[in-house]
Amino acid sequence: MTTPLAAGPPARILVVDDDPTVSDVVRRYLERAGCQVDQAADGHAALATVDRHRPDLVVLDLMLPGLDGLEVCRRLHRQASGVPVIMLTALGEEADRIVGLQMGADDYVTKPFSPRELVLRVQSVLRRAGTVTGPAPAAVAADGPVLLGDGDLTLDVRRRAARRGGIDLALTVREFDLLLHLVRHPARAFRRDELLAEVWGWNFGDQSTVTVHVRRLREKIEPDPARPRRIITVWGVGYRYEPAADHA
Repeated sequence: MTTPLAAGPPARILVVDDDPTVSDVVRRYLERAGCQVDQAADGHAALATVDRHRPDLVVLDLMLPGLDGLEVCRRLHRQASGVPVIMLTALGEEADRIVGLQMGADDYVTKPFSPRELVLRVQSVLRRAGTVTGPAPAAVAADGPVLLGDGDLTLDVRRRAARRGGIDLALTVREFDLLLHLVRHPARAFRRDELLAEVWGWNFGDQSTVTVHVRRLREKIEPDPARPRRIITVWGVGYRYEPAADHA
């Protein structure tokens, strides 16, 4: 039996897949978990539904007729709607999966997949976004200061908002979680598998997910992303965060 996501108002999920069998199975499992579910069978219908209903999360298949999932993800990101996206990808679509993450997707599930696993991924992303209640992963729990500052960078843990030089940063759920985790552990080198476990909550998975998110964060917090001064690559290990005072 699937555990309900949370008490209180149900999270609204949009499932976008042109395969009615997949879409209906996902819908049933999410409804059992306490979600309200809308469905769309193509990209144009998906964008129209987002505008009309403002879902809390979109489960998005990459292979759609007409407007494909990558373009839908790109447009959602361009609109700065803030809606988290979990992509459904086929096993051989690694390149598309990486592009989707670069477009702003928060997570992905590879077909064929377990509907229970998808519900857990939905639960994880919604909890990180603050849509549902419950214990947060250790990496993003609101322990310690509510406001974290480092030079011109400020993180508001309670609002899950980040600013650089007084300007709001458009971070996805995972980008904020990753940045928060790194800022909370300055000068510590993390392996990619450690970040995958501590930020994503995955004990296994594609470590290129971490690489893509680091690249996106650098584009948003580094003056020169090609020569990063905050998120440093530790060759043969992974990444570490260097506080502003260390490179002033």
